[in-house]
Amino acid sequence: MSQSTEVNLVGYTVEKEYQGMIDAYEKAGGDKRALQTKDVAKLVVHQNRVLSSDGVKGIKIETEETESGVKVNLTVEEGAKIARPIHLCFGLLPKEGLQEIIMKVDAQDNSQVSVIAHCIFPNAVKVIHKMDADIEIGNNARFDYKETHYHGESGGIEVIPKAKVRVGKGGVWQSTFALSQGMVGKLDYDFEVFCQEKAVAELTVKAYGKGNDDIKVWEKIHLNGAGARGLAKTRLVLSNKAKAEVKGETYGNAPYARGHVDCIELVNGTEAVARAIPIVSVTDGRAKVTHEAAIGSIDRKQVETLMARGLDEDKAVDVIVKGILR
Repeated sequence: MSQSTEVNLVGYTVEKEYQGMIDAYEKAGGDKRALQTKDVAKLVVHQNRVLSSDGVKGIKIETEETESGVKVNLTVEEGAKIARPIHLCFGLLPKEGLQEIIMKVDAQDNSQVSVIAHCIFPNAVKVIHKMDADIEIGNNARFDYKETHYHGESGGIEVIPKAKVRVGKGGVWQSTFALSQGMVGKLDYDFEVFCQEKAVAELTVKAYGKGNDDIKVWEKIHLNGAGARGLAKTRLVLSNKAKAEVKGETYGNAPYARGHVDCIELVNGTEAVARAIPIVSVTDGRAKVTHEAAIGSIDRKQVETLMARGLDEDKAVDVIVKGILR
């Protein structure tokens, strides 16, 4: 085979992978136009290959391909106010494989940005997706991160997102992790946030477990600065033989710190298993940390009402679940 033929085949493979990711991105609810314009900061990664990467003024995205994934350095420059969200798309189209994303984020002082991330594994039978993130939010900076997963129906995927987040004085970190399309598989979510003076951290996790899905959520917020505020919020729905364990921890370590742990798990059926373990701790008498955890069942009256309108039971439950997790 000639060198030119090899290059052409590589180009064809990249083009095919990129189109496959774009199509799956749209099915996952993403706006594919955002991935096709130079005016939006973006990153598209298939397995360990960077298919597309663009920054805009105030944003720098640096990548390094590795044997099993990609290293990503994302910098939001000091004082930058990014008008349009950064779009990240990570995924793996084959049935088997490993993707490891090592991410370092530096949102510098007085910056402001939102990130929309889609993680796409539509055909997963034996897939592992890992993310290990080190995130620095500067003083008076604001970072809004929304991550949505799109999985296939086999449940053959293991998702392991882990992050350490440090929020500077007056900074804001808001994150939402949503996994309601397709089977969850195994989820091991572990986020830990450290807040300085008057910093805010809000973490939300939403997931719909079915079949033999196994969900573990661990959220930890350390309110280390005076007037810091934190919220760890979880909404899970479980059916069939799915099981879930949620640990929500908040530590009030400074004067006038305020924190809350809020967990609701709904169980549909007799074989699903749900556990909630809230932990609250105060080491300064002027701090206040609260928690509420509730485990219950889906309202049968709502299910019956939808069934009376022509839906079968499974579709009725899906409608209710999507409303809860919206």
